[in-house]
Amino acid sequence: MPNLTDVSVIKDLCERYGFSLSKGFGQNFIVNPGICPKIVAAAGIDKSFGVLEVGPGIGVLTKELAAQAEKVVSVEIDTRLPELLQETLQEYSNVEIVQGDVLKTDLHQLIQERFQGLSVAVCANLPYYITSPILMKLLEERLPIEHITVMVQKEAAERITAVPGTRAAGAISYAVYYYAEPQLLFAVQPGSFYPPPKVTSAVIQLVLRKEPPVKVQNEEAFFKLIRAAFSQRRKTAANSIAAGMGIPKSQVIEALTQAGLSSMARPEQLTLEDFANLQNYLKK
Repeated sequence: MPNLTDVSVIKDLCERYGFSLSKGFGQNFIVNPGICPKIVAAAGIDKSFGVLEVGPGIGVLTKELAAQAEKVVSVEIDTRLPELLQETLQEYSNVEIVQGDVLKTDLHQLIQERFQGLSVAVCANLPYYITSPILMKLLEERLPIEHITVMVQKEAAERITAVPGTRAAGAISYAVYYYAEPQLLFAVQPGSFYPPPKVTSAVIQLVLRKEPPVKVQNEEAFFKLIRAAFSQRRKTAANSIAAGMGIPKSQVIEALTQAGLSSMARPEQLTLEDFANLQNYLKK
């Protein structure tokens, strides 16, 4: 079995299969041998789990998942990789590679067909350029998964796991917190990858909630309000919401006052509950 964290092995595989790393797909392969076991351990993967992986690359994380999980299904968009993966994962009969774009894949159907009788987790080294769309698809579709453990850019990790109502929070912090309990687990330095990215990475975990922490009547309108609030981050929430939603500022200020909030509040000063209350008063 080839050592997939050895750069010379990676280069040999790429040469034999005519594969070159794609910046467009955000391909940086893990070469630090301690990282993948640490990710899988943090995810708590065992034989009771079926694991959905996004972007297996050459299979370095996939191998570790396959050694612990009952089954692994990896969705790979790059049409050049399945043949290479047949070689690197040949000793694991519990791995299936699904060719396709995870953003266009029916994940409900995939999980129902492949993971019957198993607890389901997502574990992946996500391409940085589409981290947010992938995470939001996994959360918004309310898939029957227990938790998501992924490696992302550290800056994104800090924003994703920030507590709503704190300075570090952004629109995605509120969306993630609505669906899950997020936690930043550990940082990963650029030298742990081939080729090394220009930024530090971090592993985060999102444990999906059974119920959201606040009740809202219209989720689509709720998140539209939050996105509008953060669309002009340097401005007050009143200014950003008025501009982003195309409603008079006076109406927004009145709703803020009725919700017991300052008309000068910045969006990151508002909690998830504050936005839920604000939405109710704006609706009135």
